[in-house]
Amino acid sequence: MGGAVDFEQVAAFMRELQERLCARFEALDGAGRFGADEWEREHGGGGRSRVLADGEVFEKIGVNYSSIQGDRLPPAATDERPELAGSRFQASGVSVVAHPQNPHAPTAHCNVRFFVARDAADKPTWWFGGGFDLTPFYPVREDVVAWHRAAHAVCAPYGDEVYSRFKRRCDEYFTLPHRFETRGVGGLFFEDLNEWGFDACFAFVREVADCFADTYAALVEKRAGTAYNKSQKAFQLMRRGRYVEFNLVYDRGTLFGLQSGGRAESVLMSLPPRADWPGGAQFESDGAALAEYLKPRDWLREDA
Repeated sequence: MGGAVDFEQVAAFMRELQERLCARFEALDGAGRFGADEWEREHGGGGRSRVLADGEVFEKIGVNYSSIQGDRLPPAATDERPELAGSRFQASGVSVVAHPQNPHAPTAHCNVRFFVARDAADKPTWWFGGGFDLTPFYPVREDVVAWHRAAHAVCAPYGDEVYSRFKRRCDEYFTLPHRFETRGVGGLFFEDLNEWGFDACFAFVREVADCFADTYAALVEKRAGTAYNKSQKAFQLMRRGRYVEFNLVYDRGTLFGLQSGGRAESVLMSLPPRADWPGGAQFESDGAALAEYLKPRDWLREDA
C-alpha cells in the first residue's frame, strides 16, 4: 500500500508549486511582481525565496521554496521524535505568508513540507506536514465559515475524522499562551503524516495547497477593496505585532530553519513589513470584536 517514497518527485512538485502560486498572486495583485533570490546552504541543498512587496493588494507576500539535506536533524524536528536524533535527513517544502495592504483583507499562511530521515542502517522514516491558517483583523463570519468549509471539503475523502483532528491541532498549535488567544481563526495543521501511504499522503498535500490558493484568493478579492481609515490601519499594525510574537517565540518552522543553517532572510520571510506595539487601550472596541474570534469554535456549525 502507498507506493514507493520518492523525494525528488516531491521536491519537483514543490518547485512547480512555488511558481504557480507566485503567478496566481501576481495576477491577484495586479501591480506588484515577485523578485527571486536563489540561495545555497553550506551543508547541502538550497532554495529560492520570492517576495512581492508594496503591491496594490499585498503589502508583502512571500512564497519560499527549499530543498535541503544534512547529517543531523535539528532539535526542532526531533523534539517529538527523539528516536530520530542524529539521523541524516532530506527536507523540501513551500511556505507562503501574505500580508495585505487593506486591514479588512486577512493575513494568511500556508506551508507544505516533506521529510525523509535515515538512521545509521540507512532505514528511511518519512512524513509530510503542513496546513493553512487565517488571521483576520476585522473578521467576517461568512468568510471564516467559508474557509473552514473548504478545509473540511479537502479532508473529507480521507476520513470522517480528518478535518476535526487537523482543525483541533491547528487551534492548539497557533496559540499565543502569553496573550491567552489563538493567532487567528485556524484552519488545518498536520505533522508526521504517513498513515495513508506515500501516494495518498502526497495527493492530500497537493490538494491542501490548491485549496489554500483558491480559498484565500477568493477572500482577498472580496475584501481588498473595502474602505478603511487610519485607525483601522493602526489596528492592523498592532495585530501584526501578535503575528510577529508567535513566529519568533513559538513557531517550530522558524526554529527549524535557523537551527538547520537556513538563510535567515528566507526563514524570517513570514514577518510583516510593518508592525507596532502601541500602549494604551485606543483599540478597545476593535479588539473586543476580534477577541470573539480568537478562541476555538466549531465553525462548520455557524449559521453564516
